Amino acid sequence: MNSTSNAPALILASSSAYRRELLSRLQIPFTVDVPDIDESPLPGESPSATALRLARDKAAAVAARHPGALVIGSDQVATLDEEQIGKPGNHANALAQLQKMRGREVVFHTALCLWDGRDGSAQIEDIQTIVQFRDLPDAELDAYLRIEQPYDCAGSAKNEALGIAILERIDASDPTALTGLPLIALTGMLRAAGVSFFQTK
Repeated sequence: MNSTSNAPALILASSSAYRRELLSRLQIPFTVDVPDIDESPLPGESPSATALRLARDKAAAVAARHPGALVIGSDQVATLDEEQIGKPGNHANALAQLQKMRGREVVFHTALCLWDGRDGSAQIEDIQTIVQFRDLPDAELDAYLRIEQPYDCAGSAKNEALGIAILERIDASDPTALTGLPLIALTGMLRAAGVSFFQTK
């Protein structure tokens, strides 16, 4: 981490390989600690509220094990007509999701929390991405799923890979948010926490 010599440790509170890959792009040292929390939405909870709560809960759970560290928590909830769309888990559920979303706009809420263990403060934000899915026949949707098997992705598509072929449009202020970790928002939070990314003379 290119800040002061006594900079806090940076920890990613996630089991996601996608988030690890994204964070590694910033070229700052970090470790990973997987939070163990219940990720079920609460009764009557809005999609944005679910994502924000879970991002904070993940960061807080890991921060409790690493006093003084900066901990990154993130969560993503996809929504269609205000109904939450989670990770499908298997082929049948994924196909049902894609059938429901084809030709429609889906809002992805990617919540980000940076927990500062030095003072217990937390920066938190919900970055929204609007995705227009192509109106494709069942055979193409089924074929896509069998190739990529995105069963651990909310919305059943990997936009950073072949899944881009079933999307028609992505409206986003932060291009990495849809993949799972909004790096523009994160770098702003890290800067506010005293982290610098470039050595200057």
